[in-house]
Amino acid sequence: MGMNEHDQTKYIFAQSIKDLMAKQPLDKITVTDIVKHSGMTRQTFYRYFQDKYDLVNWYFEKLADKSFRQIGNSSTLKEGLVKKFTFLLNDQIFFMQAFQSKDYNNVENYDYQCILEFYKQIIHNKIGDIPEDIMFLLKMYCHGSITMTVEWAIRGMKESPEMIADLLIDALPPKLEDLLSDLR
Repeated sequence: MGMNEHDQTKYIFAQSIKDLMAKQPLDKITVTDIVKHSGMTRQTFYRYFQDKYDLVNWYFEKLADKSFRQIGNSSTLKEGLVKKFTFLLNDQIFFMQAFQSKDYNNVENYDYQCILEFYKQIIHNKIGDIPEDIMFLLKMYCHGSITMTVEWAIRGMKESPEMIADLLIDALPPKLEDLLSDLR
């Protein structure tokens, strides 16, 4: 599948911010830095992105499509989670930095929304409307999952994707486990 020129341009900015993130925290990087490093114009940057967080989230989205979104094609939650953590590990510098950002539009909040929607969809497909008690457990579980994912990333991703997946599955509340243990 060929990339269109818009995506190619966006990837140039993504590569630029990744290079910069290898040297300094995301919150300190400016659009000017990104533009200079990429050799593109400021105008071009703003044609595609509102700000640097928009760029980071776009890149996260692209990575998610290649990995996390494939969870639905996995037969078990474990397979899906291992895919997700493997993809984070493959872009370790980027995610260690991205997850340290405290901006409201950061990847942490974005990832929370992604997994919440994803799990809601699975549960909805199985039981229809989601009761309030299950919704509460799901939100709480997603918050906990993301917090632990961020901690894992920031500490340098020492545990294997398999181990983190197992730990997150162990942490599932029993009512959710019944609904999420197999994804089909």
